[in-house]
Amino acid sequence: MRLSRRTLLAAGTAAAALTPVPSAAPKGAGKPLRTGFERLREDGYAQLRGRRIGIVTNPTGVTRDVRHIVDVMHADDHVNLIAVFGPEHGFRGTAQAGGSEGRYDDPATGLPVYDTYLKSGQPLADIFTASGVDTVVFDIQDVGARFYTYIWTLYDCMEAAQLAGKRFVVLDRPNPVTGRAAQGPVLHKEFATFVGRQPIAQAHGMTVAELARLFNGEFLTAPVALDTVLMSGWKRSEFYDASGLPWVPPSPNMPTADTALVYSGTCLFEGTNLSEGRGTTRPFELLGAEGIDGRWAREAGQLDLPGVHFREAYFAPTFSKFQGKTIGGVQIHVHDRAAYDPVRTGVALLVTAKKVWSGFTWRSDNWIDKLTGSTLVRTMIDAGATADEVVAAWQDELTAFRRVRREYLLYG
Repeated sequence: MRLSRRTLLAAGTAAAALTPVPSAAPKGAGKPLRTGFERLREDGYAQLRGRRIGIVTNPTGVTRDVRHIVDVMHADDHVNLIAVFGPEHGFRGTAQAGGSEGRYDDPATGLPVYDTYLKSGQPLADIFTASGVDTVVFDIQDVGARFYTYIWTLYDCMEAAQLAGKRFVVLDRPNPVTGRAAQGPVLHKEFATFVGRQPIAQAHGMTVAELARLFNGEFLTAPVALDTVLMSGWKRSEFYDASGLPWVPPSPNMPTADTALVYSGTCLFEGTNLSEGRGTTRPFELLGAEGIDGRWAREAGQLDLPGVHFREAYFAPTFSKFQGKTIGGVQIHVHDRAAYDPVRTGVALLVTAKKVWSGFTWRSDNWIDKLTGSTLVRTMIDAGATADEVVAAWQDELTAFRRVRREYLLYG
């Protein structure tokens, strides 16, 4: 992993392109949490004064009284908001996975809404240019997993803003599953897709502002003029319910903060022929397939994984895999969030599912390799490795990522 920011600074080429970013949490830590947007608004939008603003956001861009920040900013004479950019699922959140809302004018504000989904590089830069903005603001609630696409929307928009000569401002929000540690395998660049553009850990343990600094310093070919508005009062050890903020589903299959807790491990089942619980009220907590019975829950339970129990479960998805069919599997019950390791648990469930169910297969396109970031997990499980052996195999690359990550953390 190259340290491009330090190289550029040493050469004297990046100093003019980078807006200084504080290296520690703002004053007020220990007080009630204030999001980046709340602090921006309380300051009268001083950082956006005189700018033509476009914002990348979705339904999670809300105040604590659940007003959308686009509506709030549009009604405030202190800010000149002229465009909205919608990611996967859309600005107002009407599209399912793999979809977006397209280009339209927002009925509530009259603002033009541009579609960023699956757009990057110069085509996305051209959208920013055509919109007439000079500053792009990002405010979306992340869930802490590498394959959750909003962080790569952040990356693509930063890259495009740099190409278009735009300033980029990130409004920070909590990592709902804490920022205590990075966990899981690190992406290998040859497996880069929209579910993982760059080599970060599967559970990155960072906020979006921290990720923006990491992207700018390590991965962008040329750094964007970056500014961040940090939270106050957030601690790395805190789960989302400590924030006092309302939970708005960032996507249709992320209904609760409990979903986010397991997602960075059980999303791996998207790479198999088992249901990952889409089409149920507990996506990513319910896993199963036709022909699975209570043996899976018993086998997984015998591993004595920290912080989690497995319940034999039967359910009928209303859409996606096994739509309308009653299938068997497990429900994950996390009883100790601090001890729970979602990635290790996800791998253990893959290993035990393959052991107890003869029908287990990987998706034919080896999507599992895109999710895990290499062939390592798939090939080791196929070779009969235990979950602990698989986890041990990625420790060196994870240690290297943790070392780089540490330089970009902003909160204690």
